[in-house]
Amino acid sequence: MMDLLQIICLGLIQGITEFLPISSSAHLVLVSILLEWQDQGLFMDIVAHAGSLVAVLIYFRREVKAMLWALVQPNHIQSKLSLHLIKLMVVATLPIVIVGMICAEAIAHHLRDGQVIAIATIGFAIILLIADKSAKCQLDEYQLTVKQAILIGCAQVLALIPGASRAGVTMTAALLVGCNKVAAARFSFLLSIPTILAAITYQLIKIPSQNLEIDWLASALLFFISGCVAYFCIKLFVRLVNLVGMLPFVVYRLGLGVVLLIFL
Repeated sequence: MMDLLQIICLGLIQGITEFLPISSSAHLVLVSILLEWQDQGLFMDIVAHAGSLVAVLIYFRREVKAMLWALVQPNHIQSKLSLHLIKLMVVATLPIVIVGMICAEAIAHHLRDGQVIAIATIGFAIILLIADKSAKCQLDEYQLTVKQAILIGCAQVLALIPGASRAGVTMTAALLVGCNKVAAARFSFLLSIPTILAAITYQLIKIPSQNLEIDWLASALLFFISGCVAYFCIKLFVRLVNLVGMLPFVVYRLGLGVVLLIFL
């Protein structure tokens, strides 16, 4: 059973780090070291991700509604852009789903190490900085080609490395293929919808094999905190990314990686 402080911290960490390029696994490892917490367990992990998923669905409700309408009325003139976006999201999600299904257990056993997370946090921060400084910043998310979406999807596979940050690697790749900063963030957030759904589905399949004792009140609180915080982080990041760029997040990641190395 999780205490109130752990639920609040887990919800805040999940909500903030799921959509910002700063690595959720690095924060979870650091907090668990400092406060000597055990792993939150599979079900609570699903609940936390479900809160983030609802947040991104609410934020992009217009785009999601337009995509659903396009599936029902594919021949309508207004469905063209939405169908193109659906195609981009599908081809960009396939790589991480395929590699994740094949390699998830191996990654969990061999890469979920504190030093790996710290090094990945630092290494991918440097790559993000390079992308931020060299980006052409011309395209929005609807102007991406299928080939560019596949490249972003292949980069997203690197998010399976703990410490890499799914948001970080997808934004980095989007910048490198020519997206402007807002579009890189928006496509990364949209791409989280099928990716989180796939992750939740994979975790739900594993639940029957575990004898879980579920605290429904704690789960509801975690879902609420994770969802609310994630929504406001998405909203704030999209507004600020053009003003501040990626440099503050690069600096933060470098500092976090160093702190992790010191503690480990």
